[in-house]
Amino acid sequence: MVNSPVPDYELAETLELTTAEQVRAISDPLRTTILGLLHERAATVTELATAVGRPKSTVAHHVKVLADAGLLRVVRTRRVRAIEERYYGRVARMFYVGLGRQADGDELPQDFNDFEVAAKESAQAYDAGQLRSFIRHARIPEHQAAEFWRRVVQVIHEFDRLPRGGDTAYGFTVGLYPMLGYPTLPPARDEEQ
Repeated sequence: MVNSPVPDYELAETLELTTAEQVRAISDPLRTTILGLLHERAATVTELATAVGRPKSTVAHHVKVLADAGLLRVVRTRRVRAIEERYYGRVARMFYVGLGRQADGDELPQDFNDFEVAAKESAQAYDAGQLRSFIRHARIPEHQAAEFWRRVVQVIHEFDRLPRGGDTAYGFTVGLYPMLGYPTLPPARDEEQ
């Protein structure tokens, strides 16, 4: 069964994280899992706790941290007997930490290394021969790297909007980073004829 649209509530396209509280909030693996699940649809704390196999009180704490940081919000409620059930959703499809930015004069903590997370997540797929990956290097000017990254972000947004269905979740990791000290070929000699 495929759920559409993804997710089932309105949200902004992007949110730049500008406070240390926001960066710390997304730096916890359980909280990033919760945020990932909420890409599919809005969910209650009970549904999230069932999905991640953790106690409801633990998940409620993490949802509160994310909500207090402005990354989650209640997108709808439902009355169940005498209790009002809250459905949480993300405030944006994509969160990013601006490079070199500071909030109110305080240095922002580093965002977690997505490649480290992806390496751990992908180990089982690698062992099973199911990992699709590549690494390439190109000596290009900064403006060209920025333009290439802009196009990659479009693909990331496309991936985020894919209808959810099937039995397997797939991870998608991309990165663009300067490689200081990468070898350089000497200038080409003119070939003698």
